[in-house]
Amino acid sequence: MLALYIHWPFCVAKCPYCDFNSHVRAAVDQARWRAALLADLAHEAARTTGPLGSIFFGGGTPSLMPPETVAALIAAAEQAWGFAPGIEITLEANPSSVEAARFADLAAAGVNRVSLGLQALDDAALRFLGRAHDLAEGLAALDVAQRVFDRVSFDLIYARPGQGAGDWEAELRRALGFGTEHLSLYQLTIEPGTRFATEAAAGRLSLPDEDDAAALFEATRAITAAAGLPAYEVSNHARPGAESRHNLTYWRYGDYAGIGPGAHGRRGGQATQRHRKPENWLSAVDRRGDGLESETALTPEERAREALVMGLRLAEGVDLTRVAALGGGALGGVVDEAAIALLAREGLVARDGERLRATEAGMLVLNAVIAAVAR
Repeated sequence: MLALYIHWPFCVAKCPYCDFNSHVRAAVDQARWRAALLADLAHEAARTTGPLGSIFFGGGTPSLMPPETVAALIAAAEQAWGFAPGIEITLEANPSSVEAARFADLAAAGVNRVSLGLQALDDAALRFLGRAHDLAEGLAALDVAQRVFDRVSFDLIYARPGQGAGDWEAELRRALGFGTEHLSLYQLTIEPGTRFATEAAAGRLSLPDEDDAAALFEATRAITAAAGLPAYEVSNHARPGAESRHNLTYWRYGDYAGIGPGAHGRRGGQATQRHRKPENWLSAVDRRGDGLESETALTPEERAREALVMGLRLAEGVDLTRVAALGGGALGGVVDEAAIALLAREGLVARDGERLRATEAGMLVLNAVIAAVAR
């Protein structure tokens, strides 16, 4: 089944750790943006077939979208592609009281899963992360979300400066106590071009060293697994059956249409990318009816490597037979068999027939594992 990603690029403020395609604007012409997103959607619908298994509104802060825009896009998507039974429709939301007030309208528009950017369960940490909400406001929004939406996930960022193992474990156990079916748990990283990168370069910001960060990662996986939300991907944890079906499309290397500023897509062996800057994307849609910046045919080797890299992020691993088929049938051109054998002896990967996966130890050094395995 096809998946659809819709990017809303606007935020109230830019967080100091964020390198996503998000922008702050004094005003947004909502009618013009709705029309442009619908036009961009129609362009992709003419080039792909359904049904849709999932829709994901990402950003930016999609909970700032007017609910009528969300409803219009969902209706247009259903008309264009058709919906698979039980379609998952996710919207990312900030847990502010203003946005929580829209949750009921967003659910009425068709959203059935929300991903809340709580990020921390501590007011000092929230201020450090540049979040617009405090803890009380965030927990109130979580309560509203759990009453309104069928499915709820939320994000936390750990390995923050000065955060010890005991602090994080207590925060994580509290998070698990809220009873959501899914958690996205990310280690804080310094991304180029962010305010935190500037702070780190000036010596004003330091993160836990590699050993401490590794200990936090291992504790995270052990605690969530014991609570019934094991890691099904490097940073994502869910009750069995509650995994993000949309994100699984990416990691299992399925086709997905991407619309809106900066959105990527994969369809029929082609990589699509929209103009990143909102004004450039909007201008392109106004001129010709779509926001495409590039549309590139991927070689078999590129497709096979992408499938390998994405699949190894999953606890289930990746089917090497499919990787070989994507690469034209010759696995040796994509995968280093000798490296796999060496990593297996070191306990970093496991191979069961033609399925390859990273072990718990391998997940800890996944980037190095992928670099060794992929040619």
